Amino acid sequence: MSLGQKLAWDDSVLPFQLDASDIRGRVARLDGVLDGILEQHSYPPVVEALVAEMAVLTALIGQTIKLRWKLSLQVQTKGAVRMIATDYYGPSEEGEPARIRAYASYDADRLSDASPFDQLGEGYFAVMINQGPDLTPYQGITPIAGGSIAACAEAYFAQSEQIPTRFELSFGILTESGEPHWRAGGVMLQHMPKASPSVTVEGSGEDGLLTPSDVVGEGDDAENWTRANVLLDTVEELELIGPSISPDTLLLRLFNEEMPRVYDAQPVRFGCTCSEDRVRQSLSIYSAKDIEMMTTDEGRVTADCQFCGAHYDLDPKSVGFEADA
Repeated sequence: MSLGQKLAWDDSVLPFQLDASDIRGRVARLDGVLDGILEQHSYPPVVEALVAEMAVLTALIGQTIKLRWKLSLQVQTKGAVRMIATDYYGPSEEGEPARIRAYASYDADRLSDASPFDQLGEGYFAVMINQGPDLTPYQGITPIAGGSIAACAEAYFAQSEQIPTRFELSFGILTESGEPHWRAGGVMLQHMPKASPSVTVEGSGEDGLLTPSDVVGEGDDAENWTRANVLLDTVEELELIGPSISPDTLLLRLFNEEMPRVYDAQPVRFGCTCSEDRVRQSLSIYSAKDIEMMTTDEGRVTADCQFCGAHYDLDPKSVGFEADA
């Protein structure tokens, strides 16, 4: 594969369908997006790994939902990593890239040598969809369980959407041209939505949660789902991350007999929506007395964006609902 071909697949999500199995899916590759996210903070490696996992999940789920506004994923826990938040902004115009941003909050003193997922404690995984000011936002949550954030996402789709969903992800630091940097990739499988007669009140997964197998149905549906998952089990980590194999070639290698059909790839980029106007708007609910309490010793009101690191320095007289006209 040439360098040009390799770069064409970096930071993209490729939708596909397995016609023989009635299954849809996505292949994601993240490179520069992760650089943009992680270079804003000096996260320890275990935190970077969790952020990378969340970012590739966000790319896969966001493209599936066909948003024209915003998808947010959040992990909130009582563990060393207290929160991970990601946002996916769908393209406003056809052909434009989607944008992803992410950040994590953690207690450095509580981080351990255990696996990244073990840095999380009791808590929940949340999916939030905001499709604009005239539509009611949606939120669904599921407990932190299953050994990975991807497993939490699978439980969410089984529990809240009753859609069998499988994620196979890989992420890590690769060295290309002497420069180590993070790459991530993954495959998402979903059985086509339909009412499933096998849905039960109590699931078979951890803490009684529904699993993909609980909601897939019976007969051909179950057989097709099992076969597609067995084929996906053969994927290797480096195949997911790339860049030596393109996503379309990977699909043919994994699912050749399932009649894979690919659609146009969606480019994704690191992007933040913060601005001085948004900061001013968030401060507009405060009185002059409240603003005075926020004012620094230097006589300024400051704010920092957790996602992109932007710093805003404002005159206290110009913010709040009592601001000078």
